Amino acid sequence: MFELSQEHEDFRKVVRDFAEKEVAPHIADWDRASHFPTDLVPKMGELGLFGLVVPEQFGGSAAPGQGDFTSLCVAIEELGRVDQSIGITLSAGVGLGINPILTYGSDEQKARYLPDLVAGRALAGFGLTEPEAGSDAGATKTRAGRDEDEWVINGAKAFITNSGTDITSVVTVTARTGTNENGTAQISAIMVPAGTPGFTVEPPYHKLGWHVSDTHGLTFEDCRVPAGNLLGEQGEGFKQFLKTLDDGRVAISALALGCAQACLEMATDYAGTRMAFGRPIGVNQGVSFQLADLAVMVEAARLLTYKAAWLKDELAEGRRSVREVKHAAAIAKLHSTEAAVTATRIATQVFGGNGFMEEYPVARFYRDAKILEIGEGTSEVQRMLIARGLGLPQA
Repeated sequence: MFELSQEHEDFRKVVRDFAEKEVAPHIADWDRASHFPTDLVPKMGELGLFGLVVPEQFGGSAAPGQGDFTSLCVAIEELGRVDQSIGITLSAGVGLGINPILTYGSDEQKARYLPDLVAGRALAGFGLTEPEAGSDAGATKTRAGRDEDEWVINGAKAFITNSGTDITSVVTVTARTGTNENGTAQISAIMVPAGTPGFTVEPPYHKLGWHVSDTHGLTFEDCRVPAGNLLGEQGEGFKQFLKTLDDGRVAISALALGCAQACLEMATDYAGTRMAFGRPIGVNQGVSFQLADLAVMVEAARLLTYKAAWLKDELAEGRRSVREVKHAAAIAKLHSTEAAVTATRIATQVFGGNGFMEEYPVARFYRDAKILEIGEGTSEVQRMLIARGLGLPQA
């Protein structure tokens, strides 16, 4: 059975120390100003956070053909415990930026992009979601046609993380490149370097939460890139992004776990010191029972998250099946994200009026949590996948 090794726990302490020293003192100001801290990314790179699943030949720390996905989840959890925006910057930077290139890229593509991405000198995005194609990603309308030795891309993407920073180097975009024999859209993935003519990064969204995370819409108008920018094989984009999302769901589960853990810690501390009617409010069962329930949710989220991460690492070693990982990822993502949303509600309630004030971190976590139930597959999609994993008939 799985368990975190002493090396993982030692690594947790390193990341927690980094988050508390480099993020915690500044995050309220960054959040208030919706400021993306570009200078923090190289520091995360120096710590090795972007290279945990990347082979040493590209600057990472993983053995050839292997990657310690569990360590990545530890890092995301600990960053997310201090701030969710910084946690998603790492999660998306690796899962959506680095992993598609690492998994499907050519030797030339890997050599060109991975060293800077691993070092934190650059970030990459993954353009999948569109204004009319979210959960139904197969409804992609962005198109890419061949014109001799170039792809010409036209369309739009929505809600793309790490796509418009000063250090964004490339965005991998899914696009229709033809029609399959059965009449379905042929989807391919194409790499579009930042600054390419015809590639426009729209103004940042005014979001409910994740104020420190970089998120933009993207438009492509006769955007031309070399034919060699195709990622993997033509027509394989649908399979590629499904695999990418499977991994991302475990990472989002770790991010949600960090959120729930932070809320449990803050609310427990507050309940032990906030006085009402001459005694700490934690004495009251109305408060203590809620925190007890929250502790159970957090512990379950931790076990589900790290079981899924462990299975992912076992899969890399050939000891588990893709089906097992997909099922565990959906379960972990569903429970952890819904637990995180509940955790923020409980913590805000324990803080009372103070919980509604922005100077208390619980308010930021409350705003940040809801997107966890939406991104990387909604809760409804996770329930569909879990039901499918049970072998139930499908429509």
